[in-house]
Amino acid sequence: MIKLKFDDTPQSMTPISNMPVEKTENPSSNSSLEQFTLLAKGARGQACAELVKQALEAPGVHVFGELLDMPNVKELDNGPFALHFKTLNLFAYGTYKDYLRDKTQFLELNPTQCKKLQHLTIVTLATREKCIPYSSLLEELSIKNVRDLEDLIIEAIYADIIHGKLDQKNSRLEVDYALGRDARPEEIDSILATLTEWCDSCDAVLSCVDTQINRANAEKQRRTKHKESIEQEILNIKKNLKAQAEVEEGVGGAGSSDTHLYKNKKTSSKGKSTRNPGKFWQRTT
Repeated sequence: MIKLKFDDTPQSMTPISNMPVEKTENPSSNSSLEQFTLLAKGARGQACAELVKQALEAPGVHVFGELLDMPNVKELDNGPFALHFKTLNLFAYGTYKDYLRDKTQFLELNPTQCKKLQHLTIVTLATREKCIPYSSLLEELSIKNVRDLEDLIIEAIYADIIHGKLDQKNSRLEVDYALGRDARPEEIDSILATLTEWCDSCDAVLSCVDTQINRANAEKQRRTKHKESIEQEILNIKKNLKAQAEVEEGVGGAGSSDTHLYKNKKTSSKGKSTRNPGKFWQRTT
């Protein structure tokens, strides 16, 4: 896989092995969009339509849901500026292929607006798969050669719309991160169901973790009690052995003392019989 490193402008490109794609920082989409939503509160008719066109090509603005919800912007859908409203919807939810399918339904896009819509199309593809073949990108973006495609991807990375790597060996874009796009109103229920299912899964995992924690704590307490029981039993055995040794020592001392007294008595009686033989013979004589 070849990763690319770039200079300050995406046009100068030098393939360098094992180098990540570097990017520049851009204004936050939310803060940039906020300026247009504030202006839309007081702009109506043609002024509001011009505001929409500016938002479509403004750098750093890649989500348009809040602008679409503004009352003055919604009014454009029922008047002479309906194409402005439809084009804003295209940038919020659609792709470049949707634009090419029927250009009469939208405003004619200038090169800057076309490039932004192509960037948003890459974001949409990135939500479906993380490794996007060049062939799919070439078809969806209506680009004829790989070099132009890679330049477009590099610009998207510089705009902080996606993070990823160009795998030139396998002819694909590996996406690590992609900016979130606006959700269609009809997709809200599906998103809510997905989030609810995710929350239920999290609750199930937390419940399982709590069960395992309680089980581990109970096992720890059991082992602790078992250890204390063994230690107490060992202490009792030591005490019993010590007491038994003291008793045996006492019994052994008493036996040796009696033997000594017996020997003294026996010696004393022998001494008497030795001293009395003269008297005995005198009497018999």
